[in-house]
Amino acid sequence: MVLTWRDSIPDGVRDDPAVHTRFEGTFFFNRAREPELVIRENATTTHWPEYLMEAVGLGIYMMSACTFALLLSHPSSPALTWIPDATTRRILMGIGLGAAVAAFIYSPWGMQSGAHLNPAITLTFFRLGKVAPRDMVFYSLFQALGGITGVLIVSIIFGRLLAHPAVNYAVTVPGRQGMLVAFLAETMISFNQMTAILWFSNSQRLARFTGCIAAALIAINISTVAPLSGMSMNPARSVASAVPAVVWSGLWIYLTAPPLAMLLAAEVFLAIRGQAYVRCAKLHHDNDKRCIFCDFRARRPRVRQR
Repeated sequence: MVLTWRDSIPDGVRDDPAVHTRFEGTFFFNRAREPELVIRENATTTHWPEYLMEAVGLGIYMMSACTFALLLSHPSSPALTWIPDATTRRILMGIGLGAAVAAFIYSPWGMQSGAHLNPAITLTFFRLGKVAPRDMVFYSLFQALGGITGVLIVSIIFGRLLAHPAVNYAVTVPGRQGMLVAFLAETMISFNQMTAILWFSNSQRLARFTGCIAAALIAINISTVAPLSGMSMNPARSVASAVPAVVWSGLWIYLTAPPLAMLLAAEVFLAIRGQAYVRCAKLHHDNDKRCIFCDFRARRPRVRQR
């Protein structure tokens, strides 16, 4: 439930129509929160740049995933001769994709959009009260569209090479151990990923390393968990490969396990630290870019008109 408490707004910002407070319970616990000051965009504000940045970010990730899959898995690639060990190739792919994620998080666009690149992360920050409903919907939509576009671009460049069964558009499918193991693997790594993001991003001392830990976990998970589940943690990432590949096997795992696990991680964080410790929805916040989640620019001193 959302209630507007105009009388609780500080005098300095009471006249700003973009500001109000919110008082709500949680999904899992029937407890009330303290009134929280929330900044909402006014009618003249647009968030389309951030939506497009998220699309570009996941598009770059998917282009990287498909390119590395071609280089390290296609039978005609010399990498199979140079690096015959599959585990070593997975480690290299993990390092490559982890580096791509870190590069975007710390890029100007990533610092502005928050670099979610994942509907499950956006949904979790929405549950934490840091993302508006409209932003959650459009972030998720643009992430998926950007990912699909990235795969299609690589497909146009390399043609049928990307459709080879050894590559298959870098699709994520359950491993030989079956769907249950894949679901549990996705749940575990998604829970760990969101837990790390929340504890790092909400620590003044560790916040600047949030992108590093997020990228490192992606690299580690690709190296270790990929044989079990394909290593997704991201509904948009799995959809981006499944659509051009027309492979729907186990897609429900990647649409359910990551968001459920990340929401659970949020509940655990709230139970331990509380709502007051959730700062913002960005993975890298302390920069000179605007923040559509907490309206960082509104904190600048206002010039009084005489």
